[in-house]
This record gives sequence, C-alpha cells and structure tokens, in this order.
Amino acid sequence: MRSNHRLSTSSHRALPLSGVLLTVLLGGCGDKAGVVAEPDPVGGPALVRRLTESQYRATVADIFGPDIPIAARFEKGVRADGLLSIGTSQSGMSPFSIEQYDAAARTVAEAVVSPERRGQLIPCSPAAEAAFDQDCATAFVERYGPRLLRRPLRQEEIDRYVAAGRDGHARLGNFYEGLKYALVGMMVAPEFLLRVEQTEPTPENHDVAQLDDYSKAARLSYFLTNSTPDEELLRAAGAGELDTGKGLAAQVDRLIQSPRFEGSVRAFFEDMLEFDLFADLAKDPAIYPAFNSTVAAEAQEQTLKTITDHLINRKGDYRDLFTTRETYLTRALGIVYRLPVPTRNGWEKTEFPEDSGRAGIQSHISFLALHSHPGRSSATLRGKAIREIFLCQDVPDPPANVSFTAVNEADNAAKPTARDRLRIHNTEPACAGCHKIMDPPGLVLENFDGLGTYRSHENGALIDTSGDLDGNAFNSGAGLSQALRNHPETSRCLVEKMYRYAVGRDTVWEERPYMDYLLASFGVDGYQVPRLMRTIALSNNFFAIRAPATDAGDQQQAAVAAEREDRT
Repeated sequence: MRSNHRLSTSSHRALPLSGVLLTVLLGGCGDKAGVVAEPDPVGGPALVRRLTESQYRATVADIFGPDIPIAARFEKGVRADGLLSIGTSQSGMSPFSIEQYDAAARTVAEAVVSPERRGQLIPCSPAAEAAFDQDCATAFVERYGPRLLRRPLRQEEIDRYVAAGRDGHARLGNFYEGLKYALVGMMVAPEFLLRVEQTEPTPENHDVAQLDDYSKAARLSYFLTNSTPDEELLRAAGAGELDTGKGLAAQVDRLIQSPRFEGSVRAFFEDMLEFDLFADLAKDPAIYPAFNSTVAAEAQEQTLKTITDHLINRKGDYRDLFTTRETYLTRALGIVYRLPVPTRNGWEKTEFPEDSGRAGIQSHISFLALHSHPGRSSATLRGKAIREIFLCQDVPDPPANVSFTAVNEADNAAKPTARDRLRIHNTEPACAGCHKIMDPPGLVLENFDGLGTYRSHENGALIDTSGDLDGNAFNSGAGLSQALRNHPETSRCLVEKMYRYAVGRDTVWEERPYMDYLLASFGVDGYQVPRLMRTIALSNNFFAIRAPATDAGDQQQAAVAAEREDRT
C-alpha cells in the first residue's frame, strides 16, 4: 500500500487555535458553561436527496400503518464520503428503480383501499362504489397529500390527483379502484421520492440563505425520526414556529422524546457501520457452517439493540460502546458466540464474560464477520475498518500490482498465523506505510475467526494479540477497547459523521470551528448522542444554505485551501 498514508481527512487539519483551546479561553460565553457560542453559519448547497429504503419504509408505516406491505426490490444505495446519507444526493434513478417504486406504490395503494382497511384509512365513503365521488376523492388527497409531499398541496395539484382517481374509476368502474390511481400518482411523484430542498433569503446575511419552513421540517424530521414530518410538525412549519428559537426547541424536544426517535439512531448507526454490505456478505459453509441469513440479520440487530439501549434508554457515554460487555443474544447467535442462551425464542439481555476477550461493539460478529474474507479472518480489513469507521481516518486502497499470495496461504505451516503472513507487507516499502497503521489494531482481533467465533490458536500456533493504536500499546482486546474509547478522534469522528449524515454532504474547511463547537458541546453533555443530535438540530448551521459561488470565488477558495494544506 502507498506509504504516504493520510491519517485524517481535510476536515481534520489543525487550525492555529483550535476550538478546544478557544473553549478553555472563552468558557462561559455560550449557552453551556465552558463552551463558546455557536460560530456563524457557513452552510452548503440546497440538496435533492433520494429517500433511503429505511426512510421509504418508515414513511409508509407512519402514514398508513406498520402492517402495510411494500412489495419491491430497492436499488442498492450509493456510499459517498463514507455515508449512504451523502450518496442520496449524488445518485440518479435507473429504469429498474423507477419500476420498483411503481410496484411498491401499487402494493401500498392496494392495501390502503382494501375492504379490511378502507374504513380506517379513507376519511369518507362514496355514496355508491360504482359512482365517482368527487368530494370523497378530494378529502382523500387533502388528507394524504401533505404527508406524502411534506408540504401543503396547491389547488392545481389536488385537482390533478383527483383527476387521476376519476380516470381510474372511468376505466375500472369502481371508486376505490380509481382512488388507487390517485395514491399511486402521489407516491411516484418526484417530491415524494426525493427530498427537494427549497430556500429563502436570510436578511442579516446575504451570503447565506436558509431552508424554507417546510424544507426545515423535512430535514428535521428525517434527521430525528428517519421519517416524514408528522401533522404537528407540518402545522408548526406552516405557522412559522420553526423560525423562532422557542418554537424550534419545542418541536426538536418533542421528536427526540417520541418513540420514532429510536428509528433515527438506528438508521444512523446502520449507515455508519456499513451494514448495507451484509447484503453481499458470504461465508464458506464448509468452514463456517453456523453462518446463515438468520445469523447475519440477528448479528446486525444485536449491535443495534446494544447501541440504542446504551445511548437512548440508559443515556450512556458514546465512548463506552467500545468497552461495554452488555449486549443482547438469541440462540442462533449464542452458537457463534459459544454462550448459553436460555430463552428459546427472541432476545435475551446478557453480558459477555470478563474472560471472553469481548468488549465493545467492535468485538461483535456484525463487525468481525463483515470485515473478514469468506474463508478466513483479516487483520488488515478489520484494522482498516477501525481507522475509517470509528476514527474517520482515510486509508488508501492497495496498489493494483500488490501480491496477496503469502497472506492468502492460511494453511502455511511455516507462517501459521496472520501475524506471520503479514510480515512481508509490513516490510515491503510499497505496502508498509498503510499496513503499519492497519495491522496493529487489526491483529488484536485475531482471536476471532472469519465469522467472529473465539479461538486461541491458528494452525496449532498460539495467536499473539499484542497491538498498537497511535502509540497506545496493548496485548489484548480489552486494551484495544480502552484505546478506542479514549482516542481523541473517536468522539470527533462521531460528531463529524453525525453532522454530515444530518445535512447530507461532506463538511468544508470553513466549518471546522463549528465542528469544534459541536465536539466541545458533546463533551460537556457527557458524550450523550441524543444531546448531540439536539445541539445540531437547534443550531443555525443545520438549516444554513450557502449561496452558489462564482467560478472566481471557487478558484479563490481552492487557492486558500491549498495554502492552508501546505502550512499544515
């Protein structure tokens, strides 16, 4: 691998006077003791963001009910700058995807107008099913249109969807069959499938605009609930309450306290932990017979249940996710972990034994199996994942001509362990630079095979679990857990990923003071993730939109960034 490894992204470059130092010097000037006031907004472009699969499903469930079926195959998301959330503003729609959205809309519409559900979901009844009822169709569109399009409908839009219902009735001779056409039309509309952000000027700053009220509501809702704005949030947006500090705080606190908030935390960590890769995960059944689709699904759920319980129910310190031994298991997972699970069906809260070698979510099989090969473990893949997922540090891809022959010889008697086989990459100049930062933390996890089951020997040789993380040496998984928990980039990485996830884009250099502000607030708040999300949602930066730059302005900004890069 290339030796000129870049340990951090551009957003990690050190400023001459960091926000942390400013916090010490100017503590007490902001809303929280020891934290400076929020920096002036910088903003980014207004975005058009495609709904993720989880957002689509949550939106349908919140509007029509959790039992509404969705029969479609969703196209795989695009990961950009480490997050699917950012990729939603950079990916287009293929013909296949459009076909699947149409299929999904038809299954939802079929369920909504079905005899067993229409009494609950349709706000009126036609005088006769064989006749088209204009007033009832209008009431239906007026009820669901604002929830689906996330804003009030204009009269011409209402008329258009009602006309679609009338055309459907004319063809099929049944009011409810025609009503399906109106609902399908709304559910394949670009403004349902895409979150189209609209802006309005900011009087006090001509260089920075802000989202309009309904775009604010959508950004807020998908960040804090992973779903569409509910009726109360749309009402508040229409009343202008999101433009006031008191009104915005009331809605933010209401959403965080709602049952839907857990869905947003789960969605963020699914994205951060790259669980979408499970769709393509394969294991050699001859080597790992315990692996199957049930184990793969429950491994993800185990980690998400551990995270949400710790962060939401117990209001725990985010950093403790890397040291906690408390978790949830099923019997299928118990086989892989080699732990007894008395509960026959369902989940059981438990704790890894102190001598199990497991502590923290990086010791879960959702991490260990995902970052391994089909037939063996991989210290390099695991070390790379630790750097990129938990510390936000870029690791370059290997050169095209690198040879993996020695590493792949897992049954080599002369090099029985992964540490032995990786020595060649740690000594070759083209590979050493990257392997010296990936392998030391990854080798500590070699006590776990390619599925994540504990082992003490490989090919009859005792596994050496000593390692290092940026100068912090240890000789066990517990040492890695503490090193990850206490690493200064662990909390900063979470802060930056959370903000980037929220706004759907990468950060820019000018936002570094704001990142320092969020990090300082995160620390003062005991590293509690719900409070970090609240801080982001209440900040002026969250809704800020930067005016499009001219070509000259782009060139000037690039020159300034390059000069700063040279200085650092």
